[in-house]
Amino acid sequence: MATMRCNSLFSSVALTSFMLAGIAPVAEAASTEDSEIRLLRAEMSQMRRDMQQQIVTLKHQLAKSDATSTKGRMGQAAGHGRNTMHVADGTYDPNVQFGEQEPLKKVAPLSGVGTPPSDRGDTMSWKDFKAATASDEEVRIGGMIVGFPKGRFTVSSEDGAYGFSVGLAFHEDFGGFLGGGPRGNETHGDFNGFTENARRIRIPFTFRYKDWVANVTPDLGAGGADGNSTDQGLYEANLNYTGLHNTILTVGYFQPRVTEEDSESSNDFEMMERPAITDAVRKIAAGDARFSFGGLHYEKRWWIASYFTGQSYGDRKSNAANSGGVANSQTGATFRAAGRPYVSKDIDVHVGISAISAFKVAESCTSWSTGSTCSRAYKPSQSPEVNLTSTNLIGAVVNNASSVWSAGPELGFRWKKLLLKGEYYNIGINRGNQSVSQSGSTIPDSISQKTVHLQGYYGSANYTLFGKGREYNIKEGAFGAPGVEHEFDPSRGYWGALEITGRYSVTDFSDVSADIRGGRQTVWSGGINWYPNRHFRFMLDFNHFIVSRTANGGGMSASSWNTMGRDGNSLGARVQAAF
Repeated sequence: MATMRCNSLFSSVALTSFMLAGIAPVAEAASTEDSEIRLLRAEMSQMRRDMQQQIVTLKHQLAKSDATSTKGRMGQAAGHGRNTMHVADGTYDPNVQFGEQEPLKKVAPLSGVGTPPSDRGDTMSWKDFKAATASDEEVRIGGMIVGFPKGRFTVSSEDGAYGFSVGLAFHEDFGGFLGGGPRGNETHGDFNGFTENARRIRIPFTFRYKDWVANVTPDLGAGGADGNSTDQGLYEANLNYTGLHNTILTVGYFQPRVTEEDSESSNDFEMMERPAITDAVRKIAAGDARFSFGGLHYEKRWWIASYFTGQSYGDRKSNAANSGGVANSQTGATFRAAGRPYVSKDIDVHVGISAISAFKVAESCTSWSTGSTCSRAYKPSQSPEVNLTSTNLIGAVVNNASSVWSAGPELGFRWKKLLLKGEYYNIGINRGNQSVSQSGSTIPDSISQKTVHLQGYYGSANYTLFGKGREYNIKEGAFGAPGVEHEFDPSRGYWGALEITGRYSVTDFSDVSADIRGGRQTVWSGGINWYPNRHFRFMLDFNHFIVSRTANGGGMSASSWNTMGRDGNSLGARVQAAF
């Protein structure tokens, strides 16, 4: 095999020499007195001498290589199939190679160390993508790079211009409810002693060409009752441009960032679910798979984002011919700004504000026929902060809603491994001039046209027992998960990372002055999270919920199972895989 390759090389050298020799007479015929031609002839002669010397060197190397070939085959057999290379003595030319080039491998030590990968497509600039690829485990094969930048499987061209990534965000919940049964003639509701739920099964696909990035992330979970076809759909499908400094411009189905909790990846949550008030706020005009157009910009000390939003993915599925549905889609916008007025090694202060608005609430009609009934209504409802039930104990129906808005402050404080957070939001519902009926009776305009105010807040405390404490993520303008400093390895005394969290949350969907009685929910929560490495997490949460009744004297309420008030407990666990 080596002789054949050498013969091929000799042929190439001979052909080159022949071509060079043929050029010389032509140049001489043109003008033997031309100094440039004389110089060219001299250079060609030197090239021929160099090539002849190279042939002599190759013959010398081949002779010694043949002499050691028998020993090389014996070494390969002794190595149980390993490819053993014997290099002959002589002048070494790096431009001459024998055999195929082996894949170049670069393994990053402790690849399971760090924080969990994101639960969505990883949208970063071409510059950041190349830096991430260069710093993580990779294998170079045939001009392609196969690796795991930021813990996600990625294939890219050698210059990073083309790239494809695929990830996973898998959350499986199981647990049940203790107490919380119905009172009087209430409907029992969905409160099982033990149940399970595939909360999220997201598979982010990211396609990249330089600073242009497309994300498509299907989600086979996304709800409170796994197997429900309405919960199996799309999390995001969007196009992004990242060529501007620390800026991401986005269009398509997307989750616009609003509130500090919603800006965190679900792989980083302190508890299994967000506080009820932040979940209610984001659903006004943001949430998963919401059509969005806008962008964000971040620096080390501040973060800002704003998006124009439309309807969510799937909202038009009921718009079949003559069946009614959304006759006029919702439009809205989000805005969030966050800053870090003080930063040091041990201290991080977060201050922010979030605002969101549905400028025009979607109009729904019973059919497309002339004279059909159409209405605009805002219907907030929330579970007791655990998605092991399809029953929401608080919920209101606000008819004659023309627009909905919400705004509130964000506060966060980190001292070493201790993190404190809190947010407050007011939800305002502006109403139109139409008259509203309830149970066959017309509600006075002074009530049915009155602006409605709902509200809620939460406060949480988190402490990392071992591992690296939660730190600020400047690209999200929010705090991230604790970092694993040493992967789980009991034989060496390494246990990953462990944190504990406590939270107090209040959500009030009642405004008695406007005859809205959606109930008030208070939840005391405690949880513990263990990370054996950056890719896996085990969570255990306990919730104690207290809910006031949601109906009184014709008040507009969405619940038939909470007419007398309830309280109860839930115990839930989650296994998480993130890539």
